[in-house]
This record gives sequence, C-alpha cells and structure tokens, in this order.
Amino acid sequence: MTGLINSFQSMGAVDGPGLRSIVFMQGCPLRCAYCHNPETWDMQSGQKMTTDELVSKIEQYRPYIIETGGVTVSGGEPLLQAPFVTELFHKLKEKGYHTTLDTSGIGNLTEAQELLETTDLVLCDVKFTDSKLFTDYCKGNLQKVYHFLSLTASNNVPVWIRQVIVPTINDTKEDVLALKKFASNYSNVVKIELLPFRNICESKYDNMGIYFSLQHIPPCPKETIESLSKYL
Repeated sequence: MTGLINSFQSMGAVDGPGLRSIVFMQGCPLRCAYCHNPETWDMQSGQKMTTDELVSKIEQYRPYIIETGGVTVSGGEPLLQAPFVTELFHKLKEKGYHTTLDTSGIGNLTEAQELLETTDLVLCDVKFTDSKLFTDYCKGNLQKVYHFLSLTASNNVPVWIRQVIVPTINDTKEDVLALKKFASNYSNVVKIELLPFRNICESKYDNMGIYFSLQHIPPCPKETIESLSKYL
C-alpha cells in the first residue's frame, strides 16, 4: 500500500517513550492557529512511499529504537491515511516494534478501530476542551475527539493526552483543571502533558504566504508550564 509522507525523523525523544523513529504523514483536516507544520496540511503534496519502503527505512535504526523506544506516526493527521498506517503498524508489530499513534482524534472511526488494534499507545493532542475555542482556533468539531477517545477506551489502548498552552488563550488554572476533568472521563488515560506554545514557526507561514494569526502572542514561558502542571 502507498501513502503520502511529509517527512521522516530517524530518532526523536519527545513523541512517545524512549528513542523513536517518527513518520510524519501528509494531510490534515484541521487548521490550528498555532500549527508548527502548515506544510503538512495539503493532501496533494508529500512523497509517495509504500509500507515496505518505510519499514526498510526504519529498520536502519533498529539497534537504537527497538529496546526502549519504537515508531511513532504523526502528521499532519495520520487518521486521514488510517488504512496505510494500519498496514505499516501490522508489519512493524511483526518485527517487534512498539507503535505509537500521534493524532488529533479527527478521522473515520471505522478505520480508526482497525488501526487501534495494532497500536500500543495513542498520543492525543486535545487542542481545547471548550467547543467554541476548538472551532475558533482549529476549525474543527470537538465532539469528534470525544468519540475517538471513547473508542480508545473501549479498545483499552493507553493514551497520553497533550495540550499546547497558548498565553492569554488557555493558560489559566481553570483551563488546566478543565483538561484534567476532561481526561478523567477516560479510564485509559495514563498521562497528561502540557506543551509550551512557540512562535518559531512564523517564518514558515511567511514563506508559504499564510497569515499567522497568533504572531502577537509571546512564547509560553517554561515557568508557566511548571506552575500549571502542579494542578495535574
């Protein structure tokens, strides 16, 4: 099977447990105001690769990632190419790799069900727990995230919930407590991570001729993340 790949990172340490190879899929249904990878949005771009080609590429780094790490498929939104990721994960599981799906939770639930059967861990980027903020800043439907997380729970797939903290938008104690309450609805959530907003992606938007609506927002300080994390 062939998929559209945006990029490949041989080894990374922030997208799941241990040292991991990371596959960034092409295409995304959301338009998050703080997205660091707007080049992944377009479904007509990217490099065509087969699952066998990706497995072969990943196998080059096997000695470094097989013991305590594995492979993470991110995006863009990998659920847009769920059948491809499912086939890839099947082949990786046969070779003993730990598989992680990094997703917003927006996608076809029937295809997601098949994918979760080969997934060891889900990283779910819960953009906002407020429906209006989700629509305003991501142009999506928060209800779809609820449905996806319910599916992970029914399949007993462990989930790490992540949220980018953007100053003046979702950086209060109340925002974090709302995220904690949201996560408590799913018994399979084992971790919550707060990630700092960064505006270093602004140059990408300029180069692509896309207006970066959060250019007036300063980066989120490390101290804010440390302070808010105490409420988790």
